[in-house]
Amino acid sequence: MELKDDLQLIATQEHELRFPRFDTETAWQLGVRLRELALDRGSAVVVDVRRFGQPLFYSALSGTTPDNGEWVRRKGNVVARFHRSSYAIGLELQKKKSTLTEKYALSAADYASHGGSFPVAVVGAGVIGSATVSGLPQRADHELVVEALCSLIGRDYATLKLPFVET
Repeated sequence: MELKDDLQLIATQEHELRFPRFDTETAWQLGVRLRELALDRGSAVVVDVRRFGQPLFYSALSGTTPDNGEWVRRKGNVVARFHRSSYAIGLELQKKKSTLTEKYALSAADYASHGGSFPVAVVGAGVIGSATVSGLPQRADHELVVEALCSLIGRDYATLKLPFVET
């Protein structure tokens, strides 16, 4: 699959995966769903769900390190800044052969354009937060969040998932 195809599908994911409403209970359900998916697969990840400026769910599974928490923070900062998934921003920069530092003067200590943070959007309100995972390869981090969002919002993950790419 080509970069432009991934970017087009991620834009569709971002457009389609919007909540009718989002509150602390919804955040908890999303966090629990992400945690369950990771546990079922034996994945060591950190999960973070937040409204901007307000953490609502956080879980660090066995096998993670404090570094995973830092990746969550940095990827979440990208969503807060651009209201796009961190993976989409990373792929756009890759396409342009640029970095966050070169293009936007953003510090790598505070921003990471790697997959795993996805905008939490509400119909009629826009992007209000993020759901972030760290611990897997970036495409898998991204897809874990998309799968959990599909589950909660009632969308068919099979129609929105990115194609499998061997690494």
